[in-house]
Amino acid sequence: MLTPRAPGTSRARHASLAAAILVAALPALAASSPVRPAPAGSPVRAASAVLRSAGVAPGVRSAEQAQLRAVGVAAAWRVTRGSGVTVGVLDSGADPTVPDLTGSVTVGPDYTRGADPPGYQPPHLHGTYIASLIAGHGSGPGDGSGVIGVAPAASIVSVRVILDDEEPGFTSFHNDTAYNDTVGNGIRYAIRHGVGVINMSLGGSTPTRDLRAAVADAIAHGVVVVAAAGNDAMGGNGFTPYSYPASYPGVISVGAVGADGQRASFSDRNASVVLSAPGVNVIGAGPGGSYLEGSGTSPASAIVAGVAALIRSRYPGLSPVQVEQAMVSSASHRPAGGYSPDVGFGEVDAPAALSAAAELAAVHPDRGLAAGQRFGHDPGPIQVVHRDTARIRGYLAAAAILALAALALLIWLVVRIRWLLSATP
Repeated sequence: MLTPRAPGTSRARHASLAAAILVAALPALAASSPVRPAPAGSPVRAASAVLRSAGVAPGVRSAEQAQLRAVGVAAAWRVTRGSGVTVGVLDSGADPTVPDLTGSVTVGPDYTRGADPPGYQPPHLHGTYIASLIAGHGSGPGDGSGVIGVAPAASIVSVRVILDDEEPGFTSFHNDTAYNDTVGNGIRYAIRHGVGVINMSLGGSTPTRDLRAAVADAIAHGVVVVAAAGNDAMGGNGFTPYSYPASYPGVISVGAVGADGQRASFSDRNASVVLSAPGVNVIGAGPGGSYLEGSGTSPASAIVAGVAALIRSRYPGLSPVQVEQAMVSSASHRPAGGYSPDVGFGEVDAPAALSAAAELAAVHPDRGLAAGQRFGHDPGPIQVVHRDTARIRGYLAAAAILALAALALLIWLVVRIRWLLSATP
């Protein structure tokens, strides 16, 4: 679930590991950095956190195949594996020593510095999990075990802009206005360091001017911006409140679906949702040799960011809106009518998105499809498909009557004024 935010604050919050977080950790990690639900009534909390093993590295690779097959990555990898693209992961920080991410993560600044007590070592739980879903390359002999992400040859710039739920400074971080601009600062850092895609598996219910400006700056610099739609829909079947940055213009807002391609019960339902991706029981890497299985729009967002990285790798000249167009136009499990606030335009399909991107790139790298491809060959002039002649005649008759009435009134006024003038002594 998307964690609730205290009234009056604008802090970003996790959009993941909600309905379940399942952790297989080394004993040392379990002892020093437990994952636990926040106490009831706390202003910011994960929906629930259930501890159980998600397996070890060799078994994890086979267990994650379902989420990879759902978006068709095997076929996409015959075209590209994401090399040459850097993805900015704005989160709780990714652990660069994790075997499945070794050599792929550059650690950026920590904009949350000072929130935790001096000397405390953050677990980097959520951020490592998200980074592995995007660019995990596996581990062991031939990288044949562990987690492999959607774009395993991509690189990650990890910027710490939020805290994991179990960190001691979590509550103070969310209540201290000094940290209001952490996400915006992270976006600007990612832009300066040449990322092609930004993923934000986080969100807040209050839009801010700084965050909106940072998002606009990223898009203006050609960065594809992806964000989790949020996990607040469990409470009812109606529309859920908008989450930010996912609901800002130009951001690819991602909802979560299950194995059947249908909206997960927790996934936000509103008009901001652009695409959907697997978000139920998604397996990823964690810090300290752990493997996590989580449900939420956070993993769904990471998967879409990975597909965007594949497109950026193969077709670097496409603009952010064209990358989005390629994924939207090729989505699978399309809802009736083509769009639904449940799942957006459908579930992202990696190989189909690359094919759509190829069409866009073949026409012109920054102009999109030709008019003939968009509207049909030689569309000609716009044709009138219906003409209501009776209504048109009625309007003309009414206009003529009004014109005559206006003329009669004008004549009467002229005659009246002349009579008054002649009657004056």
